[in-house]
Amino acid sequence: MGFGTLAHTVGCLPLAALTDKLRNRPIDFVQLALSKAIADIDTSLGRLSPGLASHIGEQFDRAGLRIGVLGCYINPVNPDAQQRRYEIDRFKEHLRYARDFGTSIVATETGDLTTYRGQDPERFEEIGWNICRQTFEELAEEAERWGVTIGLEPVFTHTLSSTEKMTRILNEIPSSTLGVVFDPVNLLPPTEVDRQEAFLDHALATFGSRIVLAHLKDFVVEGDKLTAVRSGTGRFVTKTFLEKLHAVKPWVDVSLEQLDDTTLDSTVQYVRALR
Repeated sequence: MGFGTLAHTVGCLPLAALTDKLRNRPIDFVQLALSKAIADIDTSLGRLSPGLASHIGEQFDRAGLRIGVLGCYINPVNPDAQQRRYEIDRFKEHLRYARDFGTSIVATETGDLTTYRGQDPERFEEIGWNICRQTFEELAEEAERWGVTIGLEPVFTHTLSSTEKMTRILNEIPSSTLGVVFDPVNLLPPTEVDRQEAFLDHALATFGSRIVLAHLKDFVVEGDKLTAVRSGTGRFVTKTFLEKLHAVKPWVDVSLEQLDDTTLDSTVQYVRALR
């Protein structure tokens, strides 16, 4: 398995300082969210080009790191149609230049499950679902043009709130450009804390073949909610997850979260030791 982390784990810095700070860390790749990680280059909509993407990719390559995935976390169900269009266009731009950065994956989450509750308390999930599907139907067409993959991350409180909904979107949009970013802690229902292995088995059996990236962190239980913490400091069955994931997707990239500059090295080393 390849282990990496968010590039902005060490801060939002000028590109040269960012890659220098990530150099010689115990990671194989980064998940790069341009605006969150790079302080001295304008990467807003309309600014990207093959040359700029190649320049950024080359700086990471010189630091001994590859860009495993671009993080472009839009809200695909944004109720403001104009803002939603802006975000869709931004995601499309990431898709167009992904390979110039040296990756083939652009990842996002799918917006809050309750976005349209105020508009229609009874049909809000259906409304959000239909808009989400329309968004990714359009984005899948763009991804097909450029031969890249959209990584969709299901989250318990988001539009893709369950294993079943993740599978449903894959079935309703029959495009091979859609893949899964599997973050088990984000998708785990609080009621399943004591049945984590069964949850993992079900998810991997259901959409395991479509996983293109995994996220890894831990959790503690606070009341009726799960609070994310770094790996090795909570109740998540990390070793079991890595074993099960490897059996389904050997050598898949795993991006560690909930880290900072001071905990990056020790946490990655802890996780590597479990393998």
